[in-house]
Amino acid sequence: MKIATYNVNGINGRLPVLLRWLEEALPDIVCLQELKAPDEKFPEQALKDAGYHAIWNGQKSWNGVAILARNKNLQLIGKGLPGEEKDVQSRYIEAAVDGIIICCLYMPNGNPYPGPKFDYKLRWFERLAKHAQELMDTGLPVILAGDFNVMPTELDVYKPERWLNDALFRTEVRVAYQNLLNQGWTDAIRKLYPEDVIYTFWDYFRNAYQRNAGLRIDHFLLSPKIKGKLINAGVDTGVRGWEKSSDHAPVWIELKHKK
Repeated sequence: MKIATYNVNGINGRLPVLLRWLEEALPDIVCLQELKAPDEKFPEQALKDAGYHAIWNGQKSWNGVAILARNKNLQLIGKGLPGEEKDVQSRYIEAAVDGIIICCLYMPNGNPYPGPKFDYKLRWFERLAKHAQELMDTGLPVILAGDFNVMPTELDVYKPERWLNDALFRTEVRVAYQNLLNQGWTDAIRKLYPEDVIYTFWDYFRNAYQRNAGLRIDHFLLSPKIKGKLINAGVDTGVRGWEKSSDHAPVWIELKHKK
């Protein structure tokens, strides 16, 4: 089973890129972030024509998450991260697919630091950690996937000294990510490639992609019940170089799992 996560940076504007990648990569399950489209503008039919059923949590102009499944039953569990009733940002969706709980998330960016956006990010992280612990306590196979907007270590960022006061690399954020791992989650990319320089995002400015001046901010975290089934993982880096592509590249894992 191949599962992917992809921040599309506007699903309708980048739909040709998404459809091309789906056709070439053929993932079984896909978590999408930053749809930038309200629910009624989600391209359900185009994705259905490509062979994918979808559930989504959209929002006009900003945010938005979705889960796609090919030839699989996709059962919605819930939309929105618990813990803050006044939070209307569409950043989380959860579903069951083939006995696996798939959690698709889009962590707040948090910039500028310091400020209310950074404070919101830390609160969101706390809510995620609480919900993640509840999921962990079920003992079920669970995957947390998406754009975490966190570079966990210096290995995950080009020229880390330039990012010390950025909300994606602040100590508080990296500690929060590590605390999440300490619950028992496994960072799939680092499990297989502990010392490799791997990026998932390259800014549109200053020829960042051409220079490979990137960040690793899109992650897969696996619960103990499923981490032993991890057999492969990677980043479809070339997609970032396609015309009118997102500034993120798709990240994927492969699990030993019945079709």
